[in-house]
Amino acid sequence: MTKPLRHKIIPALAAGACAAALLSAPAVAGAAPGHGALLGAVPVQSLDQAGARAALDATPFGSATVRYGLDAYRVIYRTTDRRGRPTTASGLVVLPRTREPRTAVYEHGTRSNRADVASVQESIQDRQAGLLLGAAGYTAVLPDYLGLGTGPGFHPYMDSRTEVSATLDLLRAAQTLASDRGKRFDPRVFVSGFSQGGQAAMAVGQALQGRTDASFRLSALAPISGPYDVRGAELPGIFDGSVAPDVAVFYLSYWTVSMNRLFPLYRNASEVFRAPYDQYAESLFDGSHSEEDIFPRLAATPAAMFTDSYLNRVRHLSGPLLDAARDSDGTCSAWRPHVPVRLFAGDADTQVPIANSLNCQRDLRVHGVNAPLTRLGSAEHLDTPAVALPQIVPWFDSLPAGPR
Repeated sequence: MTKPLRHKIIPALAAGACAAALLSAPAVAGAAPGHGALLGAVPVQSLDQAGARAALDATPFGSATVRYGLDAYRVIYRTTDRRGRPTTASGLVVLPRTREPRTAVYEHGTRSNRADVASVQESIQDRQAGLLLGAAGYTAVLPDYLGLGTGPGFHPYMDSRTEVSATLDLLRAAQTLASDRGKRFDPRVFVSGFSQGGQAAMAVGQALQGRTDASFRLSALAPISGPYDVRGAELPGIFDGSVAPDVAVFYLSYWTVSMNRLFPLYRNASEVFRAPYDQYAESLFDGSHSEEDIFPRLAATPAAMFTDSYLNRVRHLSGPLLDAARDSDGTCSAWRPHVPVRLFAGDADTQVPIANSLNCQRDLRVHGVNAPLTRLGSAEHLDTPAVALPQIVPWFDSLPAGPR
């Protein structure tokens, strides 16, 4: 998950302008109807090797792994929602200028504004992560998820089912894009992601290993600071102080509003939110508000934001609320990866406590998987990708991609 920087506002394009730009883009020839059909590809950034090095030197990621130039595209493609109904989504695909690219997926962290994603914003960390992977020789695939970027509707926050479907369908679209540009596409996939994207990365890994799409194979997993254990670490952290109070208010509000669209958690907002927040809290998570907009309009503590009855329900999960929490969990405990796995997390993280990663490591060990946890010391939550990814790329490089 990603806490907003109160004093570092990220510029955002208006969502309507973004959608208009994409809808005016020419459709890519040869796209077939169905999952992952490529509907449009808009060039958003092209860099030679020197340009990639300069661009990444200006970021916390640095340029130590830069080997190639790259071409990045905002992609629109066909996918489905949680109920299997057809919809569209967007994402960033970065094609490295090499004849032998590998493929890597990077899943982004919490975003409340649909325009604050890698396919739209050049200045955000997620775009920089895509450049880092592309310049290292990976076809980088970064889904915006449903309801973000140019995707219609609300974002189903922390819904692993649609995180997976949006990712697999973007992989299909990226394969088509690479072919249309005369590029090779490797179906063996290395997967990483940060925060919400760490949880998504594990879910995507499970789907790839299970051959949800037989076209692709999982090569390795390296999630960063993910909320893998909502029931055992993240929600308890709201009450034991391991999650900062203002962050707890934001996350629990976003998660509650999002999950209520999928599960019947409440009928009236007043059942969950105290006055005056019950009058407008839901509207803050409609995809048009940034974290910088939302934080000042929320209470400073969970006790001031949520009703006593709802906090009691969160403490003692049951019924639909338990179903929703279970739906967000299981990405570490429900399967046995057959590929190398490394976890990355910071001891000082007060947004997604390291207990999430420790519990994930424990759950994987139960299945006989040795998943080393690289502890990133005093790095705060938002800083962990910049510390972890420059370590992850050389690790991916050192691994065989595996059978096709």
